Amino acid sequence: MVKTYRLENLSCTSCAAKFEKNVRELPEIRNVNLNFGASKLTVDGNVSIEALEKAGAFDHIRVYPEKEKVKQVPFYQRRQTIETAFSLLLLIAGIIVSFQAGETHPWSIALFGGSMAIGGYHMFWTGLKNLSTFQFDMKTLMTIAIIGAVIIGEWREGAVVVFLFAVSEALESFSMNKARQSIRSLMDLAPARALIQRDGELAEMDTEDIRIGDILLVKPGQKIAMDGTVLRGQSAVNQAAITGESIPAVKTVGDEVFAGTMNDEGALEVTVTKRVEDTTIAKIIHLVEEAQAEKAPTQKFIDQFAKYYTPAIIAIAFLVALVPGFITGNWELWVYQGLAVLVVGCPCALVVSTPVAIVTAIGNAARQGVLIKGGVHLEETGRINAVAFDKTGTLTKGYPEVTDVLVQGTVSKEELLKLAASVEAMSQHPLARAITKEAAGVYASENFNSITGKGAYADVNEETISVGSLTWAEEKGLHIPEKARKLQKSGKSVTAVFSETTLLGIIAVADAIRTESPSIIQKLKAMGINQTIMLTGDHPATAKAIAAEIGVTDVRAGLMPEDKLSAIKGLQQQYGRVAMVGDGINDAPALAASNIGIAMGGAGTDAALETADIALMADDLEKLPYTIRLSRKTLRIIKENIVFALGLKILALLLIIPGWLTLWIAIFADMGATLLVVLNALRLVKVQK
Repeated sequence: MVKTYRLENLSCTSCAAKFEKNVRELPEIRNVNLNFGASKLTVDGNVSIEALEKAGAFDHIRVYPEKEKVKQVPFYQRRQTIETAFSLLLLIAGIIVSFQAGETHPWSIALFGGSMAIGGYHMFWTGLKNLSTFQFDMKTLMTIAIIGAVIIGEWREGAVVVFLFAVSEALESFSMNKARQSIRSLMDLAPARALIQRDGELAEMDTEDIRIGDILLVKPGQKIAMDGTVLRGQSAVNQAAITGESIPAVKTVGDEVFAGTMNDEGALEVTVTKRVEDTTIAKIIHLVEEAQAEKAPTQKFIDQFAKYYTPAIIAIAFLVALVPGFITGNWELWVYQGLAVLVVGCPCALVVSTPVAIVTAIGNAARQGVLIKGGVHLEETGRINAVAFDKTGTLTKGYPEVTDVLVQGTVSKEELLKLAASVEAMSQHPLARAITKEAAGVYASENFNSITGKGAYADVNEETISVGSLTWAEEKGLHIPEKARKLQKSGKSVTAVFSETTLLGIIAVADAIRTESPSIIQKLKAMGINQTIMLTGDHPATAKAIAAEIGVTDVRAGLMPEDKLSAIKGLQQQYGRVAMVGDGINDAPALAASNIGIAMGGAGTDAALETADIALMADDLEKLPYTIRLSRKTLRIIKENIVFALGLKILALLLIIPGWLTLWIAIFADMGATLLVVLNALRLVKVQK
């Protein structure tokens, strides 16, 4: 039986690996999957929570059922913080006594020993157990170093090292919890209970018990608990939690609503369409957690490097202790230097340098309405050289709109649209709907007729009004203005509105360009992405006219889905890494073939969530530059973290040459590197649209 659990106190990657190994060795366990980024454990087998907590007892890992809310303990109340505070008090007392009576005085030793015992007994216990099985992790190295310091009489140094290590552990735990906060905030969005009408009766129940077809009652100011469609009522719904949109969307009968969104104004009755585990917010949480578990290429390299790094540090430490000791005979100095090498060589900062950045960036993106499905996609987005766009529904709105109205004679623009709409109200043609939508209203019409290939006519206000092609108007002997021809050449659908003897005006309809499209292309160019390509099935003349207006650098028109796939492969050969932005359905082959597939409108669209590497949940192109900027900053921070982690350690190790390396300098180098990389990664929280 497969069960999923939430974990608390999981802050170290090496501890996570050891915990997973311990769980795997439990009886009746078939498979184990530990997600360090999301702090989540999935187990296939028969096991109790007590057995799992026993497997993680070495690091006080707490285990909770997935549905149960993990209790957040304030930083000042955490066990690590309290133990560190007591360790500091004893350390200060020991230093005061040692200045008065000497470091070897029994009271000094007792106070330093007490400080080490309180601040480091978990570390010693784990380190000694690891040492007995030849597992050389960070705690093993620290345990050897502290025992060595005690043997050579460096009680004060040993106590300082233990205290600083405890501080490092407490701050690392706090920082990782901060990095995971974005996931926790997503999990808390949807309410756990809701008011349901079923079989004519009202009842408040857990969301797990709500069935498809139930009627959900949502009062003003309440959060919507389930995905569904509005059955009755109208309201403005704040969907920022799902889509990142700041402006509430007006929802009326038949509109889709999402769990976790806020009902601002009116009361709504919603027909539930999905079970709680299938809601959009549940899918987002699942995909974000899976994304945080997927290792980026840099992280895979670091993990592999760490396997060889730790044994190498142990070998170097022994060489530092033995070789100069044999040569100089000053064993105490060089054994001390070797112990300091063990401390400074702890790989913690290096190992955590990449995952903390990935976790923070993916969580930040999710809050902004951008779903990034893994560290590998995050890194790859930061390296793209060109962006290809589908036209319809991506650079354009995806539906026809009236773009130009040319009036002839004395009729006004509003009157022309009203006359045309009075005829077209009876038609189901998409262009007719665009005209009807634009008009302020319609007149009563009679004797409607349509002529295939030409248009339609009807009697309006006791006059026959025709709406149709320019050719049909010319057949009636009417003169077409040159501007209408130019509109037609620009790729727009141009319609003439005329009576029996008079041309009343021209209406141009087109798939309107998104208002933000030109500025998005400019932002991409400002970021150094100079190659922007439009891939469309439209006529080349239409495509070129729209491309010129938007500012894309290249146009490929008249393409079938398989042609878009070939175009992407050609662009990759030409420019290297290419991202494709589309709707996630008919662009699926091109999205899959590109280095990064970015789907528009992921909210409520299963195809977009499944097909693409990245989904822009709000169907908002403005999120594209933000996503690329976030990815590039993540790449930069990962590189900075690796330099910080290795640079500080190398600087500390160079102090061996003159014999200046001390245990407290070593722990400062290790702790400093760890805190630097974590705090540096947390800068990603501030990246905004």
